[in-house]
Amino acid sequence: MKKRLFAAAALALISARRLLVPPYVLADRVVLISGGSRGLGLALARVYADHGAKLMLLARDRAELERAAAELRQDDTLVGIVVGDITREEDARRAIAETLDTYGRLDVLVNSAGVIQTGPMPNLTLQDYQDAMNVNFFGALHLMMAARPALATSRGRILNVASVGGKVGVPHLSGYSASKFALVGLGQAWRAELRREGIVLTTACPGLMRTGSARHAIIKGKHRLEYGLFATLDNLPLVSLDAAEAARRMVSAMQRGDAEPVIGGAAEILVRVQQIAPQLTAELLGLGNRLLPSPGRSTSGVPGFAVETTLTQNNPLKRAAEADLNEK
Repeated sequence: MKKRLFAAAALALISARRLLVPPYVLADRVVLISGGSRGLGLALARVYADHGAKLMLLARDRAELERAAAELRQDDTLVGIVVGDITREEDARRAIAETLDTYGRLDVLVNSAGVIQTGPMPNLTLQDYQDAMNVNFFGALHLMMAARPALATSRGRILNVASVGGKVGVPHLSGYSASKFALVGLGQAWRAELRREGIVLTTACPGLMRTGSARHAIIKGKHRLEYGLFATLDNLPLVSLDAAEAARRMVSAMQRGDAEPVIGGAAEILVRVQQIAPQLTAELLGLGNRLLPSPGRSTSGVPGFAVETTLTQNNPLKRAAEADLNEK
């Protein structure tokens, strides 16, 4: 009984704090977004721009960065670009340094860059797991470590984009899920310690989103079957969330200072079921795996766009997302 009363009091205190503490104002804030040239990163950049923030976009491809920056500047948003690879610690430090040189401060770090491999576990190699960790976990960590002094000065914020796959292990996404679980754990530990420095960290855990990025996923196993299923689910109404809406929810959660918002109705259901009945969830995922393509003969991977089919090419939601979010 005492435990229940304590839990209820704690929840009431948290709810009251959320009502009393005003949202973090983004007007004139300096925001660095990794993976900001396309996909979800670009969708997030648009939301921050709508709030009046000044942007620095970080990605590996200069041409994609310049296209994204040109679009954002049409609305008089201040936008700088940094070409760099977040798996390289020196590139992460340079991105922070160039942001400070350009704007004189850093208020928000958004870790949106990521890679995904989809395929049966027997077709994934050790290198696939290492690649996922290098980008999804260590890439974010490189930027967080480099940005921390500047964010402490500005009493800023961090938004890490994890995944529902970082809360529930998903078949055929084992490398991706492992890296996102690591990012969620990192966010929990860092959030607790960063509060002493005035920095608030939010780890967003979205479900499937229509970002157009499926075509850049690395497909393992039976390539066409795997990609057809992945690209279809990724753009299925009611299952996947519009990227712009997902980005708005993530930014709002960061402004409120939420710890681990789960984004998307299907993702929320999956996480709740996992929390209430982990054994049942494990059994259901095992049964679901039987419906997925069986392993292929090779461990080679190909990008999604290399195995497009008529079904995936003609999906109007997929095509619209790709065109809108610079994924071509």
